[in-house]
Amino acid sequence: MKRIGYTYGIVILKIEVSLLTESSKKRNNGQINIVISNQRSTTITKDPPLQQVTESKEIPPNHRALKEIEEELNALVGMEEMKRVIKQIYAWIYVNKKREEHGLKAGRQALHMMFKGNPGTGKTTVARLIGKLFVKMNVLSKGHLIEGERADLVGEYIGHTAQKTRDLIKKALGGILFIDEAYSLGRGGEKDFGKEAIDTLVKHMEDKQHEFILILAGYSKEMEEFLFLNPGLHSRFPIVIDFPDYTVSELMDITAIMLQEKQYILSKEAEKKLENHLQYVKSSWSPLSFSNGRYIRNTIEQSIRAQAMRLLLNDMYDKKELLTIRSQDLQIDDLGGM
Repeated sequence: MKRIGYTYGIVILKIEVSLLTESSKKRNNGQINIVISNQRSTTITKDPPLQQVTESKEIPPNHRALKEIEEELNALVGMEEMKRVIKQIYAWIYVNKKREEHGLKAGRQALHMMFKGNPGTGKTTVARLIGKLFVKMNVLSKGHLIEGERADLVGEYIGHTAQKTRDLIKKALGGILFIDEAYSLGRGGEKDFGKEAIDTLVKHMEDKQHEFILILAGYSKEMEEFLFLNPGLHSRFPIVIDFPDYTVSELMDITAIMLQEKQYILSKEAEKKLENHLQYVKSSWSPLSFSNGRYIRNTIEQSIRAQAMRLLLNDMYDKKELLTIRSQDLQIDDLGGM
């Protein structure tokens, strides 16, 4: 037994640290006993190793709302960071409710968000899923999505902008107000009414912060610049989610999902042609000019029309041909790039 004395002012504490034998380690299950000089003991339980916390990824069965949303999230290609953040938001809200039940402080945090990324990276789709999740958790009463842009907020004369902005917020109460290309509100100069829209949004974000959720979306660089237009903007968006561009592999996965939903398949030659084209586009086009999932959807829709014309001219209507998009149907030259 080793006895160590510490003196601070006139208070003397004596701490006994038990040097555990192998048998006592098993008996105490890894706990350390600290004995104060008055012989009273306090047991401190060591934090479990990090591996034990993160190893089990299975959501407990009582979290039905999260499991339902997770199924929809898993259907989305990529976006791993976004999926992690959504689960963390759920966990934070749920644990806060448990803290309230135990009489602990559970501060209500604003859930306004900023989505940063190029077009076609799934921002609007994710906003709808968040609305669904928050309704299931009673965070929002309706969970509907109201989409807006500069034209829906900015008026033509003094006072008109504030009224238009208030009207749009009123429609979004109980749900989510999603404003795409939000940075355009600050691009009109000093005399532009866009600043009035921003100021009105900031005021209602504070006054009605638990009645609706505002999501501002746009290109990463432009959104960073936008935050400096109003001193109160940055602190009012505690949740910022980046939506990276899809890789070629992810774009091919999106293609397969979209085709399956429409009951089409690509021939091997068509699949290779599309993959080569996407590699070319990703390596040579500016990221700002490539619309990711939207580009894939447009390509598929154009190819389906081309396939229909080919089948009509050749009078071929057997099931296999009706299912199959062939390389000649992929008119990707017309889409620019090859």
